[in-house]
Amino acid sequence: MSEMEELRAGYERLVRCGGVGDLSSRVEVLVTGADRVRYLNGQVTSDVKKLVIWGSGPGCLTTAKGRMCAEVMVTKGEEGIYVDGEEGLGGTLLERLGRYIIADEVNLEEVTGGRRLLHYLGEEPVDLGGVRRVRVNRFGREGWDVRISAEDFRRNEEGYFPKSKRVDARILEILRVEAGIPRWGYELGEETLPPEAGLDRTHIDYHKGCYVGQETISRLKSVGHVNRELRGMVWEGGGIPEIGGLIFGEGEERAGGVVTSVAYSFALEKWIALGYVKRGVSASQMCIRPASGEGEEVRMAVHALPFVVL
Repeated sequence: MSEMEELRAGYERLVRCGGVGDLSSRVEVLVTGADRVRYLNGQVTSDVKKLVIWGSGPGCLTTAKGRMCAEVMVTKGEEGIYVDGEEGLGGTLLERLGRYIIADEVNLEEVTGGRRLLHYLGEEPVDLGGVRRVRVNRFGREGWDVRISAEDFRRNEEGYFPKSKRVDARILEILRVEAGIPRWGYELGEETLPPEAGLDRTHIDYHKGCYVGQETISRLKSVGHVNRELRGMVWEGGGIPEIGGLIFGEGEERAGGVVTSVAYSFALEKWIALGYVKRGVSASQMCIRPASGEGEEVRMAVHALPFVVL
């Protein structure tokens, strides 16, 4: 079986029967202490106060100038708040969360190595022996997070993570791109302004109190635009798009953007891509050329995000 056939079979099995993804590599910090909600609410762009117990939602940590430090998922537990981010944020996430603690009663603990974080897709897990399930949308579709101690996981790995249900990380990546969700290290980095990636629609609460970076982000909203924006593109012909490929608007000779993510969508049966395009490049048809200058051009049509609506 070829790699593409293997991925197709796994994708179709997930759509039919659901599955479980292992997100244990994500960096996670547990925030405790009497001031945890107030303090964390002053750090992230979303409103932590609005989360119910065992509720979860996305947010951003930004610099005072509004640029990204991290894209995170915030989960409010009974005794603490879990903040998890991409694996590449190891060390950085803990440091950023603790940077502004002065007299606050807040404790931070990185708990990544002591737990397994599993994400169930398709059907809510019901036979987990009382383990807490948290409803959360990570891949553009309904899902549930389950946190299990590393020790408990070792004792009952097959019960929590059956081989027949395991979802390959490559398939999770396809789901992410199909959903048009930006990812740290691909669409997101330390130079990114959240509205450029469309995170103003999902990660920012413009009506909450002050937080680090609020002034810049609010100013961007009042201006009404950013200098580049994340777009979706669907293959129309030519070669296969590649990350780092240069995007040209129809009939334009100067590059107007760059490809950041590429996947083959089994739902659309076409290659799809995410990329940043400069303001003013408004053509519905795009041409992608390899950054090296060598290789076949790719013709892409601009597509609304998400690519796949569930």
